[in-house]
Amino acid sequence: MKRKNIPTSSAFGAEFGYSRAVRLDQHIHVAGTCAQPPHDRGDAYAQAKGALQIIAEALAEAGASLEDVVRTVVYITAVDHAAGVTRAHREAFGGILPASTLVVIAALLKPHLVVEIEAYAILPAASA
Repeated sequence: MKRKNIPTSSAFGAEFGYSRAVRLDQHIHVAGTCAQPPHDRGDAYAQAKGALQIIAEALAEAGASLEDVVRTVVYITAVDHAAGVTRAHREAFGGILPASTLVVIAALLKPHLVVEIEAYAILPAASA
């Protein structure tokens, strides 16, 4: 199996020891992703848009795009954030309709963050 690690630009990535994404042949796993400055101080919609942009960039570096996403897992810190987050998700994936899970959790690592998104993509076999 051919492996390619896509590094994260955050200092926490080196501290924790993880990649933003990992491509194994035609399978791409994108780690839980939160918005980065300046989007990390916005509302749930802005944070979700920021996270999805980082995911799109990681996928591009792995040779994929949002259109290749087959599953997302979305974590929010309060039910009140659902409307903004689902709006951003629908804008990114409306025509793709990946399988998705939306979970309300107690907190994220930084108190001002309200959403974290994971993604899983599969490329056509010819792209492997």
